[in-house]
Amino acid sequence: MAKAVRFYEAGGPDVLKYEDAVVGDPGPGEVRIRHAAVGCNFADTYFRSGYYPAPLPNGIGVEGAGTIAAVGEGVTGFAVGDRVSYNGGPLGAYSTERVMPVAPLFKLPASVSFEDAAGSTMRGLSATYWLVKANPSIKIGDTILLHAAAGGVGLLAVQLAKLLGLRVIGTVSSEEKAEKARSYGCDEIIFYRREDVAARVKELTNGEGVSTVFDGVGKDTFEGSLKSLKRRGVLVGCGTASGPIPPIDAFQLMMQGSVYFIRPAFADFYADPAERAELSSLWFDHLAAGRIKVDIGRRFALADCVQAHRDIESGQTMGSSIFTI
Repeated sequence: MAKAVRFYEAGGPDVLKYEDAVVGDPGPGEVRIRHAAVGCNFADTYFRSGYYPAPLPNGIGVEGAGTIAAVGEGVTGFAVGDRVSYNGGPLGAYSTERVMPVAPLFKLPASVSFEDAAGSTMRGLSATYWLVKANPSIKIGDTILLHAAAGGVGLLAVQLAKLLGLRVIGTVSSEEKAEKARSYGCDEIIFYRREDVAARVKELTNGEGVSTVFDGVGKDTFEGSLKSLKRRGVLVGCGTASGPIPPIDAFQLMMQGSVYFIRPAFADFYADPAERAELSSLWFDHLAAGRIKVDIGRRFALADCVQAHRDIESGQTMGSSIFTI
């Protein structure tokens, strides 16, 4: 019998339950996927905790990679045996097998492993739209500030940013994470817990500031992120690992230098088929060619889902965390 992780109430990691699951046949527009690896993302904790509302009871997880075992009526472009990965769709990726809509699926290049796909489909495609679309005026030679540069998204974003010709200032919380971020291409490091981020950014940019800040930390780093921007720069609010982003004061944005703020959502940048194809091709082409390396920092069994959530919420993980099936 298949296995799946579900939760029946919002709360801490202990609400996750590893259970037997019955997987039926796919309906119209659906496929059944046999997972080989599943992404374990910080965003999953938002659903579990109730920060992102979800109907209960429910499965959890939005990213997985595996092989199509069956296709439903009307499915085109995918067939039994295809290697695929996905980000999005109904919750339920934490499972050995599932039925889901075909819309979120991406075909995997032959050279991309299931583990690399599970560790980078959500993170890599997120980094891609942040860097390519969130600030339309970003250009070769610009300096950016990237928070949590040694995290799962951070390490992928650093590599992609360098391929795009950007100078990267990354923030980290420890010497170990600094070493990791540098090894993946980070040009400069700021220890955000013990240094004044905005002051160091100004030192590293000759007083000018950066064109774009990518902030996945949220509450604890927002003020420093805003003050790190150059005139008419863009603060991209990518996440809220430390808590919700404070209310935005429009007058403060003006006083900082007529800067911009965006809190982008994955779905809004992958909804248009042409844009989805553009962004996914950019990402998977780099990954397939080996120009980007996926750092799998932690591998868990599905049965260890509670510990996995404890580990990622503690801030001790580096690189991508995945479940191996």
